[in-house]
Amino acid sequence: MTRPTLLDIQILRRLVDQPRIGITELAARLGIARNTAHARVERLEREGVIGHRGREVDLGALGFELTAFVTLEVAQGRLREAAGALSAIPRVLEVLGITGQGDLLVRAVAPNGKQLHEVIDSILACPGVRRSTTSIVLTHQVPFRIAPLLEDEEHRARGEDRRPGR
Repeated sequence: MTRPTLLDIQILRRLVDQPRIGITELAARLGIARNTAHARVERLEREGVIGHRGREVDLGALGFELTAFVTLEVAQGRLREAAGALSAIPRVLEVLGITGQGDLLVRAVAPNGKQLHEVIDSILACPGVRRSTTSIVLTHQVPFRIAPLLEDEEHRARGEDRRPGR
C-alpha cells in the first residue's frame, strides 16, 4: 500500500476505537458517503492494512496468566522449517523473524509455570532450534496500542507539527 490518505487514517482510528462499528455509522461519524466508507474499508482489508475486526481477547481472563518471549537461535537454512513446526504449537501465539541476538522471537502463553515449561520444551524440540533464551512478562507497562500512532499520522497528514515546543 502507498502512504495512507488522511481519510484512510481517520477510518483506521475509528475502527481501532470501535472495532465492531458498522459501515453506515462509520460513514456518518466521518461525514462521508456510505459507499465511500465501504469502498475504503474493503480496499484497506484487501491490501492487508486491516486484519480481523473482532474484539481483543484478554488471555489472562481465559486463565493464561503467563506470557513468555522466547528468543531462538536456529541452525542455518532451517528457519522456515522451525517456523512451520512452531506454528503447530497451539500456545505459540506469534513467531517473528528478528535481527540481533537470535533468529526468531516467539510469544507463548500458559496458565502456570509447569505448563509454560512444557510449552518451552515443545519449542525446543522443533527442528533446527539450537538455543533459546526465555523472558517472562511480569507486567504490561504499555499494552499494545496503535491509536496514538494513528492520531499522530492523522496530524502529520494534515500538516500539523506536534513536536514538543512547536
